[in-house]
Amino acid sequence: CNSMPESLTRVMQITGKKLEYHEVDVRDAVKLRAIFESIGSSLFAVVHFAALKAVGESGQKPLEYYENNLTGALSLFRCMKEFNCKRIVFSSSATVYGQAAGKEPMNETFPISATNPYGRTKLYTEEILRDICKSDPEWKVVNLRYFNPTGAHTSGRIGEDPAGIPNNLMPFVAKVAVGTLAHLTVFGDDYDTPDGTGVRDFIHVMDLARGHVAAINKLETLQGEVVLNLGTGKGHSVLEMVAAMRKASGAEIPYKIGPRREGDVGFVCAETTKAQEVLGWTAQASLEDMCTDLWRWQSSNPNGYRPS
Repeated sequence: CNSMPESLTRVMQITGKKLEYHEVDVRDAVKLRAIFESIGSSLFAVVHFAALKAVGESGQKPLEYYENNLTGALSLFRCMKEFNCKRIVFSSSATVYGQAAGKEPMNETFPISATNPYGRTKLYTEEILRDICKSDPEWKVVNLRYFNPTGAHTSGRIGEDPAGIPNNLMPFVAKVAVGTLAHLTVFGDDYDTPDGTGVRDFIHVMDLARGHVAAINKLETLQGEVVLNLGTGKGHSVLEMVAAMRKASGAEIPYKIGPRREGDVGFVCAETTKAQEVLGWTAQASLEDMCTDLWRWQSSNPNGYRPS
């Protein structure tokens, strides 16, 4: 997967704080249990990010996605129950809205489904957590439905570093801009959108991080489960993102039009009122901020966390 220990080293350098971490597969119940046992009663909550996360790849490797994402989640939840840690923030996704996507921003009451294995793993994990909450009122769950995170830390020291060919748009665009990849393939230009390319709600990763802090703080007073969208409420097309990255980087960023990707939809954008009401959170960064910070990361680290 994409985990790199160097990223944690840089987090400690940026914050000036020592970070305790354990390199463990969340599916390994024995090792996971040992971590919970070592922390003991001081464990306040869990934030669960550990999952494979590429829509296209999930269609090619469905068994790997179900095994990793669902088995890992069940292993974690069993361990949490055993050690009486019943507070969790779960990294869900806007993909759970599936075909409910239309031309209007989606709120948390929209019907949920999924058009690809990745999305189904997120939907099923949400449902598992809802069932746990119904069975035991002591559980407190925040399901955060991310839209499309991008950008990087403003220092340029930490950012997304996918192994091999990126599966998501903006890491791919950044690698084309820095010259690592020759061109971008745009999957479809015949959607019912202003320029024919898919429209997504891109959110700066630092806004996403603030949303998680707000969610953790909310767990103390929360009753049961709550679902919250984390996005900006404004959509941008693939070609708009390419243009914004060209401006930030000064690079040409050549692209070719390809066929639609199985499981994709034309328009996905968040309605974010509920997150503001429940968490007091709104996204602050602009599209320019996202691209500027992403370019600072990628141009300073053309090989990611790997040596030159």
